[in-house]
Amino acid sequence: MKQTKTYLSNTVEELKPSGIRRFFDLAAGMEGVISLGVGEPDFVTSWTIREAAISSLEQGYTSYTANAGLMELREEITYYLNKSFDVSYSPKNEVIVTVGASQALDIALRAIINPGEEVIVIEPSFVSYSPLVTLAGGKAVPVQTTKDSDFKVLPHQLENALTPRTKAIMLCSPNNPTGSMLSESELREIAKIAIKYDLLILSDEIYAELSYDEGYVSLSSIEGMRERTILISGFSKGFAMTGWRLGFVCAPEEIAQAMLKIHQYSMMCAPTMAQFAALEALKSGKEDVLEMKKSYRRRRNYFVQSLNEIGLECHIPGGAFYAFPSIKSTGLTSEQFAEKLLLEEKVAVVPGNVFGESGEGHIRCSYASSMEQLQESVKRIKRFVEKL
Repeated sequence: MKQTKTYLSNTVEELKPSGIRRFFDLAAGMEGVISLGVGEPDFVTSWTIREAAISSLEQGYTSYTANAGLMELREEITYYLNKSFDVSYSPKNEVIVTVGASQALDIALRAIINPGEEVIVIEPSFVSYSPLVTLAGGKAVPVQTTKDSDFKVLPHQLENALTPRTKAIMLCSPNNPTGSMLSESELREIAKIAIKYDLLILSDEIYAELSYDEGYVSLSSIEGMRERTILISGFSKGFAMTGWRLGFVCAPEEIAQAMLKIHQYSMMCAPTMAQFAALEALKSGKEDVLEMKKSYRRRRNYFVQSLNEIGLECHIPGGAFYAFPSIKSTGLTSEQFAEKLLLEEKVAVVPGNVFGESGEGHIRCSYASSMEQLQESVKRIKRFVEKL
């Protein structure tokens, strides 16, 4: 029989679908499910931000903006970063407003990677990192961390993973899915390696506003790192603006302008009304961010303590809104645990193995849910574990 011709790219055919999606789809058709799976704030975007978007529409701001985004927004981004994290960028040539941090990651990788070059991805990692490296023509090289180091990468692990083809390191702190946050001294150790081996670092700082026990340090603020850091962030997590799809990237001019070329051809510009909303978020959203942060911290403390009392060992996450407990004591794999928990107790979590091999034996739970839902989920998880 003649084989049917395929019109698909080999690269895309070989990509695995997101492991998170399967559990969302399973949960979608069930009633009474408590979802701890979605990496999304349970807060509604504050009214002042929504009002700014509505006002922009009423005033007729419905056309394209500059490719790099509204100049006023880029200026406000650089002011915010400088004031909050002691980071300095030029709004004219070194900042691009993107369609979420995800698009920023995509165009950053496409701007710097030549075919076959390698990017170190520290695992457990967000599910899109390695696929985006692949789609850019590069090779993702996983470096696995464990709960023994609170899922923080150690300098010797990075050095052992380097080859002549290593181009960059992908870094996310606070981390998705583990919630671990690198301290200033730990960042400095990574910076030494980047400088010594002339590497770029893609620093995903989308959770910078959600650090609980110590002040956040941006990698770009460390001496010698501004010229080799691509800082990626956005408004989804800290400002509760997931559906607005607005992010930004800051990078040295040569890299930023290369990224802008790709952005021009693939996206033109980020949505105009979302840009006006983001401008208002930076100007007036600080109090709302602090209130959310206080609430998440209370939930973190309750939820992590409860998991440990149940017997699911869990480190205290320094930021973001994820707990990453071990389920090894149950004898189940991550996928078995997540599926049985959903079917038997109607609690949706994400199996840790979708974030890389070192995530096996763990589950990701988002505590960006109401305290009432967290309390009920703890009862259900405890009942499930006791049955096992």
